[in-house]
Amino acid sequence: MALGLFRVCLVVVTAIINHPLLFPRENATVPENEEEIILKMQAHHEKLQLEQLRLEEEVARLVAEKEALERVEEEGQQQNENRTAWDLWSTLCMILFLVIEVWRQDHQDGLSQECLGGDEDELPGLEGAPLRGLTLPNKATLDHFYEHCIRGATADAARTREFVEGFVDDLLEALRSLCNRDTDMEVEDFIGVDSMYENWQVDKPLLCHLFVPFIPPEPYHFHPELWCSSHSAPLDLQGYGQIKVVRADEDTLGCICGKTKLGEDMLCLLHGKNNLVRPSSEVEDPLCAKGSPYLNTMQVMKWFQTALTRAWHRIAHKYEFDLAFGQLDTPGSLKIRFRSGKFMPFNLIPVIQCDDSDLYFVSHLPRELSGETPVSSTDWLLSFAVYERHFLRTTSKVLPEGACHLSCLQIASFLLSKQSRLTGPSGLGNYHLKTALLHLLLSGRAADWKAGQLNARLHELLRFLEKSLLEKKLHHFFIGNRKLPDTMRLPEAVRRAEPLNLFRPFVLQRSLYRQTVDSFYELLKNAPTLISEYSLHIPSDHASLPQKAVIS
Repeated sequence: MALGLFRVCLVVVTAIINHPLLFPRENATVPENEEEIILKMQAHHEKLQLEQLRLEEEVARLVAEKEALERVEEEGQQQNENRTAWDLWSTLCMILFLVIEVWRQDHQDGLSQECLGGDEDELPGLEGAPLRGLTLPNKATLDHFYEHCIRGATADAARTREFVEGFVDDLLEALRSLCNRDTDMEVEDFIGVDSMYENWQVDKPLLCHLFVPFIPPEPYHFHPELWCSSHSAPLDLQGYGQIKVVRADEDTLGCICGKTKLGEDMLCLLHGKNNLVRPSSEVEDPLCAKGSPYLNTMQVMKWFQTALTRAWHRIAHKYEFDLAFGQLDTPGSLKIRFRSGKFMPFNLIPVIQCDDSDLYFVSHLPRELSGETPVSSTDWLLSFAVYERHFLRTTSKVLPEGACHLSCLQIASFLLSKQSRLTGPSGLGNYHLKTALLHLLLSGRAADWKAGQLNARLHELLRFLEKSLLEKKLHHFFIGNRKLPDTMRLPEAVRRAEPLNLFRPFVLQRSLYRQTVDSFYELLKNAPTLISEYSLHIPSDHASLPQKAVIS
């Protein structure tokens, strides 16, 4: 029975398995809608391909944008790195430049201190610092050189001054007689200045420099304007000034009517209603620049030359010599020509006194004295020649008898003159030598200038000049020098002004500075030879002067 039941179950299971509805066979018949399904599947496949292409394009675009962003970011980082590197390099260069500049300044200061020492106050204690290439002859040779070569060559200085002064007195008197007091400038007595009147002239021929002050006719007067009165004056105008020509009835400096607005019922007794102040541009003031109230140096030089020519023609018949102008660019440069062929030069320089002081405005100076040309024709050079003469004369009274200060200056001037003839002129002149001497006289002790100290003082003077050249700084002796005694009576504006550097051109002109330094050291090298040679062969080119004047 169990076997039968098993058989029945087996038949049932076999029937169920082989039923076509449950497990259709592989070769069964395809339903009728198979083509429709295939078409739908193809359309769906095409749609998937299009979507795939779109997605691929989108991915490619995103990848391109990402690459572009990465490239821009890389470029920005590179620029930042380059900028950072450049800033770092610039900073390093600036630091290096500052280090070099500080080292250069320290090196120059150290070199200057080794050569000459510190400031003017420390100069007397620097005898131990030698000059490069300088070995002066012994005291006996130097004294012999001075006595026979310099003092002997300038023995005629007193007679030369006397002769020139007598002739100039006569010439200026003739000039005054030809001038119209109502319209022409009034010439005053001359003033002797510079080396001939300070007793240190060396060069031949002996040359007198004479200041000739002049004042304007009535109703005009001069109103000087110093450069230091304006805080905005350029460096080129330091040491210069201008001279304003003012009419007495236009001088608002002394009358309050030009500064204060008066009421209708008030009247100025000096300037009435009918005497109104005219603009400066409408006034034709004498010897002024066109359209300007300031005195013109070129007009003054032209007037002075013409006046001298007329004055000489008036008195020429009294003298047995001729008078001619020396240099064309210096109207006051005159030369007396004797019939023997000898000549005697001298300079007449028209000047204007600054208020009541010994300071003078100079229309022109010889090139060696001025050094620079004025910026414009209305700029007048300030001359302290009278103050210099007064200081030397006052100082000589407190120095030991037979002091060597002028001898020292004469020897230095002699060496500079001979060196200029050998190598040509440089930026160093006699005025710089005199300025250096004045600084030493002010800072040193009077006992240091004994006659027996000539060698030491000459060495000190040349040492001071070397220090000034290395530093490119030599202060004017009077401008801004508050160590000067009150007895000098300098104008307060000049005393309180900023110091004026006479070596300023060396800062601006390197070639001139190099030439001057080379010439100076060449002078030091040649100094012993020149002194020795001239001590053995004393020149005898100076001759006696002719008679002062022969009146026919």
